[in-house]
Amino acid sequence: MSSYTEVSQVNADEEAHFVAASEVAQVDTNNKEAAQSIGEAIPSLPPHVVKDLLSIGVCVRCIFRFFGVRGCAYSCLSLLPSDLHHSSVEESKDSHDCSVGFCFKASENLNCVLAFQESEDEPVFCSICLGILQFAYSKEKEMLVKKDSASEFAVSIAELVKQEGHQIESFSLEVSVPPIILANERAIWLYMKTKYGSESWFQEKLLTEHTSVKDALKLSIMDSLGSFLFGTGSEDNLVAPGSEFSEQSAREADAVFRRSLDGLPDHLFCERFTLPPERVNQPCHLAFQCYRTPIYIGGRYLKYSRNVSQTRWIIDDERMGQASVEEIIGSNMLPILRGDDYKFHAAGREDIDVRMLGSGRPFLIEVQNARDVPSCVAVKQMEQKINNLEDRLVAVKNLKVVGNQGWTLMREGEAEKQKQYAALVWISRPLEEEDLLTISSFKDMRILQRTPIRVLHRRSPLEREKIIHWMKVEKITGSSQYFLLYLCTQAGTYIKEFVHGDFGRTNPSIGSILGCRAEILQLDVTDVKMDCFLTE
Repeated sequence: MSSYTEVSQVNADEEAHFVAASEVAQVDTNNKEAAQSIGEAIPSLPPHVVKDLLSIGVCVRCIFRFFGVRGCAYSCLSLLPSDLHHSSVEESKDSHDCSVGFCFKASENLNCVLAFQESEDEPVFCSICLGILQFAYSKEKEMLVKKDSASEFAVSIAELVKQEGHQIESFSLEVSVPPIILANERAIWLYMKTKYGSESWFQEKLLTEHTSVKDALKLSIMDSLGSFLFGTGSEDNLVAPGSEFSEQSAREADAVFRRSLDGLPDHLFCERFTLPPERVNQPCHLAFQCYRTPIYIGGRYLKYSRNVSQTRWIIDDERMGQASVEEIIGSNMLPILRGDDYKFHAAGREDIDVRMLGSGRPFLIEVQNARDVPSCVAVKQMEQKINNLEDRLVAVKNLKVVGNQGWTLMREGEAEKQKQYAALVWISRPLEEEDLLTISSFKDMRILQRTPIRVLHRRSPLEREKIIHWMKVEKITGSSQYFLLYLCTQAGTYIKEFVHGDFGRTNPSIGSILGCRAEILQLDVTDVKMDCFLTE
């Protein structure tokens, strides 16, 4: 099981130094509050148990976690075993409470543990959190990094944030930790249960929910990080899920480990794991990732070419078509937003040889990890850039920045949308006036379509009922066997198959209605009737 931790963060100001005078004052205030919180927490800790935990390699913050200590105690500039001693001394000066005095006397014994735990010759890291809450970690090439305080650790994150160059107003911090930490926590808990389960404090403290390593790390650095970034800590729309950056196989392995651990009875756990866990001489690897939640830009696109696919289409390393709608739009948006990548989403699709005209087809571009938040001016620039391309294969309209509600608009309209088409049709006999009346007389006609032969290799063999809402025919001057067919259908109708019948797999069809062979030569989508992105 790899020891790998990821911390995600967001961008800061353009200042060369993060700690301005006001920020230092804020940090000092936070430290005073943290020291006061520690002083209030220490009297409630059983001193003989604290000494025991320190002796087996548990760090102070993990001790706080196990005893349910909450608040700003975790953010103290330095939190070493000696801090328990000093805080107890300060408390004892102003208090005659017997529990405080008892903690002070016991804390004197913690100094003997301090030299062992904080040896400079051989660093020892927490046997539970693997150094995460001691701000000790390894970087590239196994280089050991040890920060002296939560504030110093926050500064190192803020400096990395600055390098990424994000334009932000708020941030959120998320952490992914090695799953072996769960096993370490359970091993320590069972060790304490075996040794101290009969003592009253165990029932009161350790049977309640304790703070996780993730939350403890956030409590340690969030206020300082917020101060260094822009004067205050906040959480809004900048979210950076740490686990998202791990390898897929690693995530799956972690999930298997967690499920196996949860289903393991205590007696089997004790047989397979050492109680207490062995001391740790190497910290976990820490990786920072600065990431913005995706920015969604919605609009409608028009496709003027019959040789452009909707998405990138490669078969046997050979490109199909001249280009794709996805690439034309996405590649022109990405540089403006300075994103890492993009994903293209559309309300349905048309074949490569079908044009998309009229009001256009609704689409969303999901820009991943954009450094810039697009202004109205920037959105206009994107639209003009795409529409002024020399080859003019694709155009866009009504571009706007949307939130997750863009998905809702797309999905709600997709289920009930209607689509209008114009098709150039050939039939094997001359078109008669009676044919025009027959075709135009059908209203809300129900048809049955089996999965077309041309897509059977990638679609399930199903039979679908679809509705043809209306049709009309326009004769072509000088031709008796060619005509334009205009029709409005339910979304998902296979128009080509509705014309030629697909060897009887679509019934009725234009061919069966006219009693002759019918072939479709060209097809255009002229309207996608959905409410989203109709205006800017």
